[in-house]
Amino acid sequence: MQATASYKIFFIGDSAATIDFGNIINEEINKKAISLFNYLSQHPLEGTIEAIPAYSSVTIYMNVPLLRKKISPEKKVYEWITKELHKIMLQDLEDTQPEKNVVRIPVCYEDQFATDIHWLAEQKNISHQDIIRIHTSRQYRVYMLGFLPGFAYMAEVDDQVAVPRKAQPQWILAGSVGIAGKQTGIYPLNSPGGWQIIGRTPLKMFDKDETEPCLLKAGEYVQFYPITKDEFEDHQSRSI
Repeated sequence: MQATASYKIFFIGDSAATIDFGNIINEEINKKAISLFNYLSQHPLEGTIEAIPAYSSVTIYMNVPLLRKKISPEKKVYEWITKELHKIMLQDLEDTQPEKNVVRIPVCYEDQFATDIHWLAEQKNISHQDIIRIHTSRQYRVYMLGFLPGFAYMAEVDDQVAVPRKAQPQWILAGSVGIAGKQTGIYPLNSPGGWQIIGRTPLKMFDKDETEPCLLKAGEYVQFYPITKDEFEDHQSRSI
């Protein structure tokens, strides 16, 4: 990342600072955010509690009482944090980008698991099979995790299958694959949700007992591929 990269720093209360690169869904901007997050993970600022990446920003949560003991009494904590973040932004952060990692995820698009696929087909005047073909035809970038543990926000879906979220949330089962606008995602847990459901994966997207509880990470890519109901049930039985 070049020192000329456009960004803003603003504070959330007195214990968190956000570096924002532009409030849009854009792969290049997201790469800047992930590069910064990776750098902060490898070279954390003194007093950092954690850093959290989002679509176009990174928020750093700080231990303010600790920082007040560490920095000069003449300096305010937010001034020190701002100065340190500006110094980091002068670094070449491109080296922190990992190699492209593509995670293949099986999805059963049959009616039992795809409660909204026929509605989507009617809205877009395409067939059930067209939706499957289009949804599995590209790789999706994981822009961020949020909403639920392990819920990966991925983009961008083809305009042919892009649809608004539901007007009212409904109960969604874990593993359900949905579309909302230009985004696609997988519900990691049973939860209310408003995305249009077009299938379900037998994979566990979140497992609290694993060393890495979330199957996906921000900055990775996902390739969906279709499976039958029998293959879905076979995978589930082997996972128990």
